Amino acid sequence: MSSSARTVPNGQTLLTRIPARLDRLPWSGWHLRILTALGTSWLLDGLEVTLVGSLAGILTSPKGLSLSDAQVTAAATTYLAGAVFGALLFGYLTDRLGRKRLFLVTVATYSLATLASAFSSSFWSFAILRTLTGVGIGGEYAAINSAVDELIPGRVRGTVDLIVNGTFWIGGAVGSLTAIYLLSGKAIGGDHSWRFAFGIGGLLGIVIFLLRLSVPESPRWLMLRGQEQLADELVSDIEAKASRNRTDSLPKLEGDPLKIKVRDRTPWREIFSNTLGENRQRTYLGLILMVAQAFFFNAVFFSWTRW
Repeated sequence: MSSSARTVPNGQTLLTRIPARLDRLPWSGWHLRILTALGTSWLLDGLEVTLVGSLAGILTSPKGLSLSDAQVTAAATTYLAGAVFGALLFGYLTDRLGRKRLFLVTVATYSLATLASAFSSSFWSFAILRTLTGVGIGGEYAAINSAVDELIPGRVRGTVDLIVNGTFWIGGAVGSLTAIYLLSGKAIGGDHSWRFAFGIGGLLGIVIFLLRLSVPESPRWLMLRGQEQLADELVSDIEAKASRNRTDSLPKLEGDPLKIKVRDRTPWREIFSNTLGENRQRTYLGLILMVAQAFFFNAVFFSWTRW
């Protein structure tokens, strides 16, 4: 891409076919790689929820951190509080600074905080690091969902979103199996098995970080920020990769170009107006589902081993 690409000034209107060009692309190996690199937010969350719940018993023992039941629960609460804060913070920054920067920052935050959790020496160090892990996970929700939705063709976007969110249970299964193996004492001494459990979660995050280095910035985000030339070059490159080794040509673009107003951010007022106005029913449904998950799954499985 050209570093001297022309940018349309903020507040001006431009005509673009970027969204139509992205939506007409056939499903390809390129999209699968994007899904693999980005669609892991819920997998990491499922891993965290199940792993910490499985480790609750050893964390309260002398082999762990000698935490009380109340402290284990408190640490889980700080993780959830961090996730809420991270979603708000990184959601705002994702809109201002771009998708790619933030989906690298969020997974790096998660990975480093999870690895550091393995070296916790007290309740306070453990709680602080779990909070930072939650911040990274919450940021993943905000940054990744935006990036996936903007890079995936509209006709399969709903299916892809279901697959992405369904990976939570894969993470839960991986967390359970990992905990069973490590805590069995067959592979690693019981005194340090819980530390290796956190290390595995952090290493998984690092692998995901490396995969994301090749993921491009969202052309839709560039378009909305007036960087039409960069967005056009990027979409041309995506079209070449997505249609490689295919005998059929891309469908012809139909309809008039989309008219958009360039702006550097999306105002909070507009966000709330949309979620509580035109999309009110969808907002309520999503809120009910999230509350149900928090109270009937997370709240149970964070500490189920102590029952």
